[in-house]
Amino acid sequence: MTVEEYFELEKESEIRHEYYNGEIYAMAGTTLNHNDIVDNVRSFLKGFFQPRGCRVFAESVKVKASNIYYPYPDVIVTCAPVDISGTYVVKHPTILVEVISKSSESRDRGFKLKHYRAIPSLQYYLLVSQLEYSVDMYSRLEGNDLWGYQSFEGINDAVRFDAFNFEMSLKAIYENIEFEPEIVQ
Repeated sequence: MTVEEYFELEKESEIRHEYYNGEIYAMAGTTLNHNDIVDNVRSFLKGFFQPRGCRVFAESVKVKASNIYYPYPDVIVTCAPVDISGTYVVKHPTILVEVISKSSESRDRGFKLKHYRAIPSLQYYLLVSQLEYSVDMYSRLEGNDLWGYQSFEGINDAVRFDAFNFEMSLKAIYENIEFEPEIVQ
């Protein structure tokens, strides 16, 4: 399938599909915690970035990660004028967030990280667990393609976005979230 055929399919489809190298993959449903965490993160980021002329999207907007990969990140922040007035695809994201589960973690940490880091405008990529207080942040080091990594696991920790002089607490990310107890078999 071509990218153009994919875009046409997505306009008519009732379910979302990610596109990679000519193939499409249906997106799975989410848990209540996943949905609430996405909403918390989007709301918090929107409160900071929207007054600065940026836009914040959640789950139903795709990103052009490359000419052959169009995923739907859980949360997207873009400040690029071309994206602000765009219609279907964010091409210059600044922040991408994925809320991870046991089944998505490997893909989000490997495949997606590899492709997202290649987006020139991307400054931060966050992986937010829906199973425990845990946020991993990959950040582009100033002026080059090297990336730093930080992990946050305490409810009182704060994820710091130095490029924007801004922080988001884990308390805000996990507001009203009740973790399911692990079932030991």
